[in-house]
Amino acid sequence: MRLCTIKQDGREQAAVVTPTGIVPVAAINTQLHKSWPDELHALIRQGIDQRILADAGQTTVRLDPACVQYGPLYRHPRKILGIGLNYRDHAADLNAPYPTEPASFMKCDNTIIGPGDTIELPSQSERVTAEAEIGVIIGRTCRDVSEQQAPDYLAGYCLILDMTAEDILQKNPRFLTRSKNFDTFFSFGPELITPDELPDVLKVKVGTYNNGKLHRENVVANMAFPPYYLVSFHSYVATLYPGDIISTGTPGAVVIRDGDLAECRIEGLGSLSNPVRMRSGTPRGA
Repeated sequence: MRLCTIKQDGREQAAVVTPTGIVPVAAINTQLHKSWPDELHALIRQGIDQRILADAGQTTVRLDPACVQYGPLYRHPRKILGIGLNYRDHAADLNAPYPTEPASFMKCDNTIIGPGDTIELPSQSERVTAEAEIGVIIGRTCRDVSEQQAPDYLAGYCLILDMTAEDILQKNPRFLTRSKNFDTFFSFGPELITPDELPDVLKVKVGTYNNGKLHRENVVANMAFPPYYLVSFHSYVATLYPGDIISTGTPGAVVIRDGDLAECRIEGLGSLSNPVRMRSGTPRGA
């Protein structure tokens, strides 16, 4: 099953993606007298139920995917965990030592944008990169679980563009939080893809694109720490809650500039793109 968030009637609301079009959850509730949460984060917290897909098939509302405006999947996860240097090739790109355990960091919800929203380049940085990643979304409260148990705790997967003010990070590794948390530095969507749609995540190919050109791609199997391991590892650090996101690392970061179009493409899952603009206000170097 595939779920998304669309902008309709002045708000962002959950919808079900079907072969014949997009069905807002609000339409399901109205036509079938159901009470599904019509905000995606709330739906995840309740527990994604395949019966909502059957309900969507019984409604008469069908929106053309080419005509809807997508939002980020949701705005306020409790946690966004990013993973650095999870592909060996990416570590080599940065002349960085290869980590022997997950190199994780936190992002705040002020960074969140959705498909088509603008990535704003901050005046404090002269070198911002965009990084395509596959995201893991937690489906139920998860603490001290094994790698083998991890799949039972997933709501699904999504596409991510994670941005970094790379020049700030290179000044001092302790500036990681600052370099990762400028507004608009985390795009995710357009769909949440449930695990049944992706029977073997290790075979998935993730690509970072800029202006339609491939910068770098790799297969999830080439991660040092694959998705289920990351879920298990971090569940021993802190309890993971429904809607928490683990952004699993990029095959390659591309420098983005004013006027560019950054894009994540994941084989079988789709694409996510965002235009790039200089943030209005204080110019760089002022």
